[in-house]
Amino acid sequence: MAQPDDYGFSEEAALLKYSARKFFKSNFPTDKLQKMVADNPDSARVQISNWDKALWQQLLELGWTLLAVPESADGLGLPAVAVAGLVEEVGRAAFPCPLLATLNTTYVLAACGESANGALREIAEGTTATLALTNRAGSWQPEDTEVVASEGKLNGTAYFVQDAGKVDKFLVCARKGTGHSLYWVATDAPGITVHADAIVDLTRDQAHVDFADVEADQVCEDGLKALGQAFPAICTMLAADVIGAAEWQLQTTAEYARTRTQFDRPIGFFQAVKHPLVDVMIQIDEAKSLVYNAACAIDHEPKRAAEYAHMAKASASETAAFASSRSVQFHGGIGYTWECYVQLYFKRQKHSQMLWGDAAWHRGRLADIVLGKVS
Repeated sequence: MAQPDDYGFSEEAALLKYSARKFFKSNFPTDKLQKMVADNPDSARVQISNWDKALWQQLLELGWTLLAVPESADGLGLPAVAVAGLVEEVGRAAFPCPLLATLNTTYVLAACGESANGALREIAEGTTATLALTNRAGSWQPEDTEVVASEGKLNGTAYFVQDAGKVDKFLVCARKGTGHSLYWVATDAPGITVHADAIVDLTRDQAHVDFADVEADQVCEDGLKALGQAFPAICTMLAADVIGAAEWQLQTTAEYARTRTQFDRPIGFFQAVKHPLVDVMIQIDEAKSLVYNAACAIDHEPKRAAEYAHMAKASASETAAFASSRSVQFHGGIGYTWECYVQLYFKRQKHSQMLWGDAAWHRGRLADIVLGKVS
């Protein structure tokens, strides 16, 4: 089925995106972010998950976590393009929250079928969740998981678990016999130990999670199939977060270039500054079009969703690196300081650049699809 005009980005999707931007502008300015996550510059500081739970509760009341939940599980079932628009605004605000992790989990659960409706209804009611499937080597290929399920209990360790300090549930991929299944388990269940990782991104948290005879509910027998179906949405939503953050970097840096003077002129007057900023804008536009193309494919061309999602994440990863480097460089000496807000976005973008695969990895998978090595 051909894609609709404007990627199917409806008036309802535009209103959701506009409302999100207005909400963050009124309730979460960048100086509040700086005070929340960057109050301690000590590199040896204890890793803690700083976030505004009261503000998150307002987002729950707005229904943001149930946007991707199918209507059959009491959600809104909005198109992926609408959800991507919302995630873009979350990235623009660099808002510390478990929304992206919960959306990723939602897309996986939705691919599981009716067996996961109970878990989906929990998310629709406000439960937050994240995926626990990556192994020690950093592979998120579900067949590489180090968690094993036997007699209804989980044992092993999941690594690189995103926003583990903010969520209520883990969706765990575990080997079961010769297959791989998905399990729904509370983060405070007996036998679970969460070890916070030290990461550069101050707006997120990450952990490795030990499972020792943890009782868990199986929600999907064929976990590989469900994760494979959901992976395009996972990559696309992260790419949407990246372009939102990159737009903040571009706008902030352009404003600085208009006000910072050197040799009696704004630095934006000089070609060495303004031309690279135009390059950042062009790269953002490329990534943004690929993101909405991928989101639209999820809604209308599912057979091409994986192909387009690889393109979107590859472009977004390069955008994250380029926009970050230009934003720091063009802020001059202050751009390298802890007090400068661009450091928050630089670190968030570096994390996003590698999360779920960098540009080279996605281009490799895209090549496999184009050359017919995978379906």
